[in-house]
Formats: sequence, structure tokens, C-alpha cells
Amino acid sequence: MITTNIDQAIDALINGEVIAIPTETVYGLAGNAFDEAAIKKIFTLKKRPFYNPLIVHIKSADYLHTIADDIPEIAFEMAKYFWPGPLTLILKKQKFISDFITAGKDTVAIRVPNHPVALELLNNLEFPLAAPSANPFGSISPTSANHVFNYFKKELKVVLDGGVCEKGLESTIVGFEENQLILYRHGSVSIEAIEAKFGKVILATSNDKTPTAPGMLSRHYAPSTDTYLTDNVIELLKNFEGKKIGLLLFNKAMNAANVIVQEVLSENSDLNEAAKGLYAALHRLDNSNVDIIIAERFPDKGLGKTINDRLERAIKK
Repeated sequence: MITTNIDQAIDALINGEVIAIPTETVYGLAGNAFDEAAIKKIFTLKKRPFYNPLIVHIKSADYLHTIADDIPEIAFEMAKYFWPGPLTLILKKQKFISDFITAGKDTVAIRVPNHPVALELLNNLEFPLAAPSANPFGSISPTSANHVFNYFKKELKVVLDGGVCEKGLESTIVGFEENQLILYRHGSVSIEAIEAKFGKVILATSNDKTPTAPGMLSRHYAPSTDTYLTDNVIELLKNFEGKKIGLLLFNKAMNAANVIVQEVLSENSDLNEAAKGLYAALHRLDNSNVDIIIAERFPDKGLGKTINDRLERAIKK
């Protein structure tokens, strides 16, 4: 059930339940990170493969050393600069952190969410929360409590409502290898913002077998409707005559036959606005009874890179 009662959420988590929580990025499917039974419930509810690791959400950067070990100085600097916020750090884990969280690896993904409800919740718990996105594995991420409820209905006793997510895209994930800063997942913090403060970022490649971090699979964040990404929407439309088409566009609607519905993410060409509305628009398109979704490729800068990354992983292969 959808609720704003944080005490109900606290009680459920203390009793080993899995609940949905709001963050500034997307809604998360959260459980006690120190309770292996709760962690397994997360994987079961999501139908998520155990080789795909989870993110641990902590209440503040001061809590970092209780989850991670052998932390490089740059990690503390990045935490101080970006937290609370949508940046996840991959660090060596403390030995007691469950292998189910880390997919058997010796590293763990950690962040501090920047959402008042999530922070209030964490500050009233004696344990951190393991929390991937609150959606079935591979499907469109949820940015509202209703998105979560539509996915899980009665499977979740508590969907904690914190409104529409401010960022609308998952956290950026970075790690540290041999003094290099590695980007494992594009997210709500742009590469440009990281490099402006901390120097060159090296991009990791997608990994479908042993991903180091969440969001590295080649197909992910996908509508059930066949989806295509293109630099030329009008040209691609010619391939689907007679089909009912839904369009996902950056800043301007199009006049075209067979187009049943169009979602324009930002008439002002604002990539932050587009990012915030991306998943909600994909949910609407996926529920609009179209045969095909065609997405326009976004400018390859700032959050446009993250939007394109998500659309690349959503397309029909």
C-alpha cells in the first residue's frame, strides 16, 4: 500500500520486510543491508539475477568506514563534495558485508541519497539499506509511488510515498583502479561535473556476465514495447508503415502519419528537465497501446549522455 507514514516503514524494515522508498533518483526496493534474508527477498521480488550487485544506502559519509575498507582519499573527497546526492562509490567492502549484496565480489557500491524522506528513514534505523530500483528486473525504473504500486500491487506492504523523484535517473557509479577514476554507470551526476573537480574519468564497458556495478547490463531499463533509438525519426518511421507509433522526443513534436502519441521531454531544451521526465514518459508510452516506440537520440553532452545510455539499453536488439 502507498503511505506517507514513516513509522510504518521503519517497523517493516526492522521486522525484516522489504519496502519501496523514495530517493532523488528513482524509487528503491529497500531492505536491511545486514539481514541476508531481507536481501534475498529483494532479489526474489525483482526477479533479479544474483550476479548483479546492489547499492547500499547509508545515512551520511561518516558511516562510510563501517561498510567499506581501505578507502582511498579521493573517495572521501568525492563523498564530501557530492553527498548527499546521486553519486555511488565502488569501494573495498568490509568482510561482514553479504556476498549477496556484492555478487560475490570484494567491492561494494555505496551512496547517501539526497531525499528528505529517505534520509529521515535512514537516520531512524540502526542499519543501512540495500536498495536497487523498485521495478521488476530489466523494466523501466519507477519515479513515483504509483509506478511502484503498478509493478508490485499487493507484493509490497509498504510503498513510502515521497513524491516524484527530483532527478529521475539513477545515480552515477564510479570506482577507483590503479589511481584511475572509473565510470561504471552514467547517471544523474554528469561526467563533466566529475571531471571538472576530480580529473579524467575512464569509461568501463558493459558486462552481461559479471558486472562490477548495477546498470552495466547491455539490456536494461526497457519498456515491454519494442523500442528503437535513432538520429533521424522521420526516416525510421518509413520502416513501420501501418504500425501504431509512439515517439519520445527532446524538445519538439513532429507531424507524421501513424504516430498515435508523442512525449516531448523539454520544450526549453533543458536536459535536466528531460532527465527528470524520461522514465515517466516511457511508462506512459509503454501503456499507450502502441506497436513501436521510437526515441530520438539526445545531445551527447551532460545528462544527454545518461539519457542516451538508458535508451541504448532499452532498445530492441
